[in-house]
Amino acid sequence: MKRFLGFLGEMHPHGLSLRRLLLVYLLLPQLVLWLAGGIATYKLASGYANLAIDASLAQASRALARQLKPIGDGLLIDFPRAAQDILEADPTDRLLYTVSTPPGQFILGNENLSTSKPIATPRLNDPYYYDVVLPPGNNNRSGLEHVRVSALYLAYGESKAGKQTMLVQVARNSANREAMTRRILFDTLLPLSVLILLMSMIVSAGIRAGLAPLNRLRHEVEERAPGDLTPLKLDSAPEELQSLARSLNELLASVQRNVIAQKRFIGDAAHQLRTPLAGLKSQTELALQNSSDPEQRQRLERVHLSATRSAHLVTQLLTLARADPESAMVQDRSTFDLQRFANDVVAEWVPRALKCGVDLGMNERYKAAVPVKANALLLREALANLLDNAIHYAGRHAEVTVLVRADGLHARLEVEDTGPGIRAEDRERAMERFVRITDAGNGCGLGLPIVKEIVERHAGSVALEQVQPRGLRVIVRLPLAA
Repeated sequence: MKRFLGFLGEMHPHGLSLRRLLLVYLLLPQLVLWLAGGIATYKLASGYANLAIDASLAQASRALARQLKPIGDGLLIDFPRAAQDILEADPTDRLLYTVSTPPGQFILGNENLSTSKPIATPRLNDPYYYDVVLPPGNNNRSGLEHVRVSALYLAYGESKAGKQTMLVQVARNSANREAMTRRILFDTLLPLSVLILLMSMIVSAGIRAGLAPLNRLRHEVEERAPGDLTPLKLDSAPEELQSLARSLNELLASVQRNVIAQKRFIGDAAHQLRTPLAGLKSQTELALQNSSDPEQRQRLERVHLSATRSAHLVTQLLTLARADPESAMVQDRSTFDLQRFANDVVAEWVPRALKCGVDLGMNERYKAAVPVKANALLLREALANLLDNAIHYAGRHAEVTVLVRADGLHARLEVEDTGPGIRAEDRERAMERFVRITDAGNGCGLGLPIVKEIVERHAGSVALEQVQPRGLRVIVRLPLAA
């Protein structure tokens, strides 16, 4: 048994599910036991069938021996033809008989049975039982090949040389014995097979129920957002699975502490940098107003541009910190009309768009309310980043259109421009942090990543589409409020 269990351990296939593996471990031994039970049942059935046939053969051989009456040194055979016909009446289960004396010298019956080798010193009045294969040919008129034989040795006669030995043999077709054995085997294995099948179903159901907490843990992990580090919750789970969940929760808590520390550092650093950068910008603006040296003005303009870009980067980093899942701002949500919200934001950006020579407006085809539940400040940051990108990268004389409408169970916010757009192979990279697709403008590669971060925190999605003949459409989808 230990070797068998070791073999099961070695046959562990890679990629096989735990449920199937347990089924193999539990059902394979049942199959082996079923086969062993079948072999044992066959041997027992064959033994009991032999006992029944041997008892009938012994009775027949003794009955035949009673018809042989010793007279002096001879035998009186009282075996009428009617009795012979009865013995040979059934062709499928006929009895063969032979009487010989001394054993080996045929006297009466089926001569082909007399080929059996006699025993030199047999025990008397106690039958022997054995199986014989009768040779085919003219001597075998019975048509039987495999027979079960009962051999009874008897003593008779009163000669001076002593008593003589007489051998009475009675044989029966082994096919009936085999048929009886098969019937016993079938009648035994049929209910056993049904029990094995029912047990397999019960084992499968038990494994499924036992693995249900593991499946719940798997679903809980699979359905989580990448940044969700809250502890796993398992109710009424087995002790082993609770230990695994506790270990995972400790790991998640450690990762969460590290992430919070990193975000806090970014936020604190950004807050500390805002004031000196604002002062640097003010000083460079004053220096530019008072400088008359062209070379000095060129250097001051570069300093001012770098300070502006640094201030913009700091603002974007603060926005990312506010969009972090651990931030309290993400949890602070309210229900409002996205249509009216977008109108207000677009109205605030119209003066800046006109200053850059861009035609900014709302698409008026859809005016129905589109309710969403979100953090208004973060969503304003996301839409502001989309408008800022569209205005700066579309170029002068471009058009930027904002559209809001309901799309099934989602709210759809589109920002479409008639600028150069983004190539298909660069759209996925445009969502990565600090990746700039073009050198135009003074961006830092955080605009679209911030939008993606904020939208995903609200269980939404962001997609980029090319507009024909030219332009780019940014599609934001958010769940509609109930």
